[in-house]
Amino acid sequence: MQLTPTSRIYVAGHRGLVGSAVVRALQQRGHSGLLVRTHAELDLTNQAEVRRFFASERPEAVIMAAARVGGIHANNTRPAMFIRDNLLIQDNVIDAAYASGVGKFVFLGSSCIYPKLSPQPIKEEYLLTGPLEPTNEWYAIAKIAGVKMCQAYRREYGFNAISLMPTNLYGPGDNFDLKNSHVLPALIRRFHEAKVRGDDSVTVWGTGTPRREFLHVDDLADAVVYLLQNYDDERIVNIGWGQDVTIRELAEIVMSAIGYSGGLTFDTTKPNGTPRKLLDVSRLSGLGWQPRISLRDGIERTYAWFKEHSADARL
Repeated sequence: MQLTPTSRIYVAGHRGLVGSAVVRALQQRGHSGLLVRTHAELDLTNQAEVRRFFASERPEAVIMAAARVGGIHANNTRPAMFIRDNLLIQDNVIDAAYASGVGKFVFLGSSCIYPKLSPQPIKEEYLLTGPLEPTNEWYAIAKIAGVKMCQAYRREYGFNAISLMPTNLYGPGDNFDLKNSHVLPALIRRFHEAKVRGDDSVTVWGTGTPRREFLHVDDLADAVVYLLQNYDDERIVNIGWGQDVTIRELAEIVMSAIGYSGGLTFDTTKPNGTPRKLLDVSRLSGLGWQPRISLRDGIERTYAWFKEHSADARL
């Protein structure tokens, strides 16, 4: 889809980590026709509200970055909320977008949709080939349903929807809450506070051996805008860096970036989650896109943002 500077593009979830990065990327490219709504202005779980919004605003393109998200603790303790809210949000927005004549729809999923024990690196074709990771299956099932809904609307109605599966993301605007955040922002906050207090050591959940891939959210946003204009197929596309690190290595990078000189211990009574989750990004590379922000550089940028926004960050 070819966009103009005045194209009406609705970014759902514009205040979140991903949505805010997408808005930044579009604005940097001169797009002035962006449509955004806060939760107070538009409740995406309310079908009637969503239909009225699409009928009145008539966006030309939609980037679906709205979702109920959280880490292992949040998924384990609020499974009903995670599956219910995400299914409602996706169903309402996809259907209303199709009904109102949206020209291009970008659905953002998650790498957690893949089986827990997928061969590594994970190819897009591994979807639905094995059991999910139990600690986040509620969110994963909802996201799989969103992918299939986009594919179904494309097949039956010719709806121009694509589905992109990002790896673990981080960056400015992340959730730094220690109970409900993902591992990288939680580590940034823990090591920062330990440094401020002068703690002797910091304890990290699990054994430190699981391997994870991380992508700066500004790289993701760049990929989203690129594929919005250059990709049109029902096959899902992984978005990642193509490299991973152990949780121990990640913690050591964060320690170094923050300048924390204390010790590092691991609580082996806590869950590890999936042993390894590295995406195969050959399809994305074949489409002509590559990430640019290294993990060390990205963590340093994120920590700088965290310090500058500690009063208004999600803590």
